[in-house]
Amino acid sequence: MSMVHSESPKTPHTSSNQVGRKRFPWSHVVGYLLSIAFTWFAFELVSHRAMHFGPLLFAILALGVLQILVQLLFFMHVLEKHGPRYHILAFATAMFFVFVFVGSSLWIMSFNTPM
Repeated sequence: MSMVHSESPKTPHTSSNQVGRKRFPWSHVVGYLLSIAFTWFAFELVSHRAMHFGPLLFAILALGVLQILVQLLFFMHVLEKHGPRYHILAFATAMFFVFVFVGSSLWIMSFNTPM
């Protein structure tokens, strides 16, 4: 009785000419360019005083959030499927604590009472 070995479904399908060949990291280039663009845009908004303080603060915060998303998606590969699931849980817990600390700090500073 002979056994036929079939290819495992977890084995990546690569042709012989792709083995040992590295692809150009286009996602890193795009992430880098987006990071530069967001930083430049924030700098231009502040240096030219393009808005009043309230909308300017909101725009800077929005650009900061976009910058965080670019870093997480393009460089830290948060959405890739092959990593362990507990990383997403740890990331969610960290974001919860960041929002609690920042929110409570802003809440405390909003009282503005002298000692």
